[in-house]
Amino acid sequence: MAEERLQKILSRAGTASRRKAEQLILEGRVAVNGTVVTEMGSKADLDRDHIRVDGKLLHSPKRLLYIALNKPNNCVTTVTDPQGRATVMDLLRGVKERVYPVGRLDYHSEGLLLLTNDGDLANGITSAASHLPKTYLVKVNGSLTPEQEQAFRDGVPIEGRRTAPAGLKLARRSENPWYEVRLFEGRKNQIRMMFKHFGRLVEKLKRVKIGSLDLGPLKPGEFRYLSQAEVEQLRKALHRKVSRVSKTARAGAPAAH
Repeated sequence: MAEERLQKILSRAGTASRRKAEQLILEGRVAVNGTVVTEMGSKADLDRDHIRVDGKLLHSPKRLLYIALNKPNNCVTTVTDPQGRATVMDLLRGVKERVYPVGRLDYHSEGLLLLTNDGDLANGITSAASHLPKTYLVKVNGSLTPEQEQAFRDGVPIEGRRTAPAGLKLARRSENPWYEVRLFEGRKNQIRMMFKHFGRLVEKLKRVKIGSLDLGPLKPGEFRYLSQAEVEQLRKALHRKVSRVSKTARAGAPAAH
């Protein structure tokens, strides 16, 4: 196999996401052939070189796994937690291969979470250039006015930067209504902060879809393996997104979300 950037090798081997892999390198936790590497952009060959992370020898994953999990409330979307809280990894009983979460859901958020050891697919899903739409059901403590709903769709200022256009429609009318929200970006606590901008608090938040991948009948804490057809659908959607962004960039126009 030809040489690749070290962070890509770590990601593809299922050690960590590309971003987390970069952090591991900067922290001096990665060694190639006995030499600690801290320089970003360093390359290696997993088939030829001995690559160790925290002293543990890296191997190519025996098989690529793709898991859909219904993340419950009061659970963190990390591999480990220094505070000792329950993590999504505690729910993967019987999964022997090492996988890691793709993106994140907040501690009190629920719903669809993808876990895999396919670094290329994970990086594609989380990349700013190829954001797949993610759909959520959100319960709030009061309705928005029609004007507020349109402002929500157009984008609102959060921490000095306007959010990208979003989808919003009323899913269930009540004193504490449910809205369906469709996002094309993934800023921290974004949905909660968008509703807070209009004086509304989110009481419950559940992600039900990532691109074409649907949560389906999974109960909180349950998981299932994706079918090959589902994986291919995700790959095709990412390819279409990246191709469209590249064409738009070459044309010199801003990319549309």
